[in-house]
Amino acid sequence: MSSYTTERKGSSHKRVLVSGASVAGNALAHCLNLYGFQVTVVERWPGLRPGGQAVDLRGVAKEAVRRIGLEEEVRAARTETDGASFVTRSGRKVATLRADQFDGDGLIADLEILRGDLAEVFHDAAKDRTEYVFGDRIEALEEGPDGVSVRFASGKTRDFDLVVGADGQHSDTRSLVFGEEARYRHHLGHYVCFFTVPNHLGLNRWMRVYAEPGRTVAIRSIHDNREAMAFLTLRSPEFDYDHHDLDAQKALIHERFADAGWETRWLLSRLDSAPDFYFAAAAQIHLPHWWRGRTAFVGDAAYGPSSLSGQGTSLAVVGAFVLAGELAAAGGDHTVAFPSYQARLRAYAASNQAVGQSFERTSTARSRLGVVMQYAAIASLPYLPFKTFGEMQRAVNNLTLPDYGHLVLAH
Repeated sequence: MSSYTTERKGSSHKRVLVSGASVAGNALAHCLNLYGFQVTVVERWPGLRPGGQAVDLRGVAKEAVRRIGLEEEVRAARTETDGASFVTRSGRKVATLRADQFDGDGLIADLEILRGDLAEVFHDAAKDRTEYVFGDRIEALEEGPDGVSVRFASGKTRDFDLVVGADGQHSDTRSLVFGEEARYRHHLGHYVCFFTVPNHLGLNRWMRVYAEPGRTVAIRSIHDNREAMAFLTLRSPEFDYDHHDLDAQKALIHERFADAGWETRWLLSRLDSAPDFYFAAAAQIHLPHWWRGRTAFVGDAAYGPSSLSGQGTSLAVVGAFVLAGELAAAGGDHTVAFPSYQARLRAYAASNQAVGQSFERTSTARSRLGVVMQYAAIASLPYLPFKTFGEMQRAVNNLTLPDYGHLVLAH
């Protein structure tokens, strides 16, 4: 692992509380550490959540990871998925995509990693200089002229100079600052879930995808082919569910996929005993402002583009890089840093949200004819001009990363 030193000039040593210990929160903690801030991360779960969706780093996000000195660690933890086969109900292959196509930034990215594994990479880089508080959460915020008084669910009260909500699409911190989530959430007509299963298909760095009207089922090998990750997508209008009640979410998946074909019955037989389980709406968050007072937001809590975009993780990492850099450049002055952070990142976030909206219309077919047409389109992609992915390629590179000049990397 790389070692780091920071130029102390302009570094404020201010106390920053980060809510959420997933990708955005841990990435921000690491970046803030490099600039000399005192960071505390609070996470409602008792520890880091393992597994989860296979996520991608594309375009400028790969450059951000390189600049903060973790490219080697991220690449070592990647899934190394070589590609995907799209199959019929009987398992017959009808289309294939490879990760080395489209400069590695296509639908199957060359830098792909499980969400939990990426969070762990950032956590491991940050933990020695970050205070982690697991099994607790922010319950109330009271801002004063010199800082923020934070009351936790545990009953403890502490003071911080700044607070950052990095607690995902259903950010409790955002609700405390901006009010009801429904005001900022835009449902994209899908729900997704992920869970780990044995690699009973014997997949070798590969993924298989099965589609039918309104549903998609995929299995990919992970962890050097020792296990596999199931990925289920459901097209559905928005419905109410408790995003903390995992048992209820599993029951819903059993109900909605009970008659699905291919390997679905076997996957459902493994669902309840899976060591991990993620379920979420494919939704976007549109905040008019990414901060209020001394509290800012990063990642899905501020500008989540949805899992359909394939860019939520890239946005989180780039957002953490830019927010930390702007705070360092402003000497910790949030009145300068927070507006500048949003101004620099706004167009990048908007273009990636547009990708999510485009993929919503095409990612899950509505009819059997739609499935046939979808498979035909996928089969033709390798033979089409690279500019076919123009919208996505523009989005993943729609930012020139600032050179803040504060960070010194000693390898």
